[in-house]
Order: sequence, then structure tokens, then C-alpha cells
Amino acid sequence: MLIVRRYLTQDPEIEASRELLELVNGITATDKESFIGAFGKWYDKYRDVINEWVHDGRIKRKTPPYMRPRLRSAYLSVKRNMPLLWTFYDHPETGLPNTNNALEGFFSDLKTKVRVHSGISKEHRKKLLNEYIRRHY
Repeated sequence: MLIVRRYLTQDPEIEASRELLELVNGITATDKESFIGAFGKWYDKYRDVINEWVHDGRIKRKTPPYMRPRLRSAYLSVKRNMPLLWTFYDHPETGLPNTNNALEGFFSDLKTKVRVHSGISKEHRKKLLNEYIRRHY
């Protein structure tokens, strides 16, 4: 998940962040139950790290800020999107792949085709896209 990498960076300093990033990077190689179990174990191990508040008397707020907001945001993003991550797994009859690599490749090729014809009008661009999709899919 790109959002987790954005929150945690590619080389996190905190052990909890490194383990979460490793867990999320391996999501395509695991099944639903294994990932959910590993994610639960990770949370149990680092619950205190995620929920730790800043202990500073100078901060005058009703609730103090969290010590590691980016790690917390990454965790909450995975937790919130968990049902959507496994759509392909829960509905095998749809034939959905477990990654969007093929779709990204299609869009990349499509963008290249449109970029070559950068001076065309919106109407002609729509015709170009419709014809390309019709011929390839």
C-alpha cells in the first residue's frame, strides 16, 4: 500500500515502523487469514508505541498529540481499508487479480499514446481512447 510507504518512508528508524512496512510489503504473497493474524500480532506487540502521547506540560490541549502520528496514521489506514484489501479473495468469481500491476501497465501505455497526440481536441482524444480500448479489450 502506497499510503503506508508514504507515512513510514522507505527506511524507517523505529522498529515498529520497519515491521509494519515489511508486513504490508508482503501482502501480495500472503492470504487473508495469515495477514490479518500477523497484523493483529503486530498491533498487540506495538499497541503502547502507537497510542503513546507526548508528555509535555507546555502543550495546552484537551488531548495531547500522539508521539508517532505517522506510524499511527499508517496503522489506522491499513485497519480502515482491511475489508477492501481482500475483495479479490472474498469474491473469487469476479476473477480480480491480487495486484493492480496489469491495470497500471495499461494506463501507462494509454498515457503514452495520448501524450504523443498532445495537440488534439477533447473530442478527438475521447475518440482515440475509445478506439484504443475497443481494439485491445
